[in-house]
Amino acid sequence: MTLAQDPTTRSAPDRHEVFGAHEGGKLATGLTAPLADERDLSIAYTPGVADVCRAIADDASLAARYTWAHRLVAVVSDGTAVLGLGDIGPRASLPVMEGKSALFKSFAGLDSIPLVLDTTDVDEIVETLVRLRPTFGAVNLEDVAAPRCFELERRLVEALDCPVMHDDQHGTAVVLLAALDGACRVQGRSLSDLRIVISGAGAAGIACARILLTAGASDVVLLDSRGVVDAGRGGEKAALAAVTNPRAVTGGIAEALAGADVFVGLSSATLPEELLATMAPECMVFALSNPDPEVHPDVAARHAAIVATGRSDFPNQINNVLAFPGIFRGALDAHARRITDDMKVAAARAIADVVADELSPQKIVPGPFDPRVAPAVAAAVARAAGDAGVTAG
Repeated sequence: MTLAQDPTTRSAPDRHEVFGAHEGGKLATGLTAPLADERDLSIAYTPGVADVCRAIADDASLAARYTWAHRLVAVVSDGTAVLGLGDIGPRASLPVMEGKSALFKSFAGLDSIPLVLDTTDVDEIVETLVRLRPTFGAVNLEDVAAPRCFELERRLVEALDCPVMHDDQHGTAVVLLAALDGACRVQGRSLSDLRIVISGAGAAGIACARILLTAGASDVVLLDSRGVVDAGRGGEKAALAAVTNPRAVTGGIAEALAGADVFVGLSSATLPEELLATMAPECMVFALSNPDPEVHPDVAARHAAIVATGRSDFPNQINNVLAFPGIFRGALDAHARRITDDMKVAAARAIADVVADELSPQKIVPGPFDPRVAPAVAAAVARAAGDAGVTAG
């Protein structure tokens, strides 16, 4: 079987078009109140603004109503793991962070500012964001290298009374769970019955393993460049080794894939076709490395009943934009103090539910521009925040 490429996908833009679109940056501020004459000026600025300042000084909670801080997401990066470019530094990462802010506005109606920090010291990043806390309502961590990203996110969740999420970890994990949910519905199977192999134990791989376990998966095997992850790895990998690999698989990808139902690729390693042939019947392949997946989708389709990639030119794209806009919108709508595991699982279920009546092997998740997704995710996350008791007031 050959997977049909999306005929609406445009050819790749040329260099001139790309640089032209980025000239001067991709963001600008806009006004929500008129500023056309002296009266407008006296309301928006002095003397009128002083009354609002006095009110907030008397009751700090009014800042959520009379400033943009509650609706403002800070997109924070140190530039150490940018796309497939690696550690390119904060200035070179800024176009990506501007793009992320643009996605927040376009998909969730949230204002956002990119903050690229010229430090890789976790203490300094935490201190900086703690001091800036009155300015924003949530923090989206982006392109921070592992393993520091785990400590940084954990420290910020503890230090800040607002939603914090590292999208490279959890956005990918949420959409993967949504796609697996959809695939299970197509095949009439349960997540708990699947043997799942995750190749890649970086930020996304570890987060994917965790959310699948939270959602009910019972047989997850995680691999890094040295093979099946065990307790001897230390750190985050050791913690996961204690709750994964129930069949005590040893060795590498060949041993792990024998009889497996699901392959999830989150590394740059190439997956040989002969190993796909050893997987279980009606298996699923999620080859998510971008732009070059671990195995070409057409090759994977010779052996797998369902194939997904991170690419936009094949069916079943696993795209973080299905998750993070709605997750942050829902968290902010609910005045949540944090984003819990249950909120992430609720987001995944909501994504899958959007296409519940349209499911097929070629459509296990919505497309990235489906207008139903962000509102559905936001509503589900807000409900889950209330159920979890993490809302303010």
